[in-house]
Amino acid sequence: METAEKKTKRSVLKREKLKAIKEAAKIGPGVAYLNDVPTSPRKMRLVIDLIRGVDAFKALSILQFEAKHPAAKVEKLLYSAMANWKSNNPDVDLDKAGLYVKEVFVDGGRILKRLRPAPQGRAHRVRKRSNHVTLVVDRMPVEVQEQAPAVEQKAGKKTRTKKADKAAAE
Repeated sequence: METAEKKTKRSVLKREKLKAIKEAAKIGPGVAYLNDVPTSPRKMRLVIDLIRGVDAFKALSILQFEAKHPAAKVEKLLYSAMANWKSNNPDVDLDKAGLYVKEVFVDGGRILKRLRPAPQGRAHRVRKRSNHVTLVVDRMPVEVQEQAPAVEQKAGKKTRTKKADKAAAE
């Protein structure tokens, strides 16, 4: 009699797939979430736009000296994302990793609705907004790191104008 190979159950395959996904996520970017911040999303986006795509340590210094009040919460969130990245990549030094703010966005959170007295016995509704912030930190891609010095060298060269070209030709 031939020995037939035993089929693995679908539940076992699903469990192995989920385990593989979790293992892949351990070496990926560092993600941090900040939920129900009692600030309007519009005000938070003003701070968030300052650090999008910037080197992580430069973003920390930008947030440290930013006067707007959501900056302190975003700074703490950035520290958390960097710590999460470090826990995913324990063998890499944080200073030499070349981290940058890969992705950051703000979503609207729940809105608390309150009433404020108005003239002649009426009431106006006050909407106290909140938001959710998601911040992703990752290593700078290698090809971007190699192109950056070339751009700086180009910027250092003096550009010649048409008048200068004509004067040099004469």
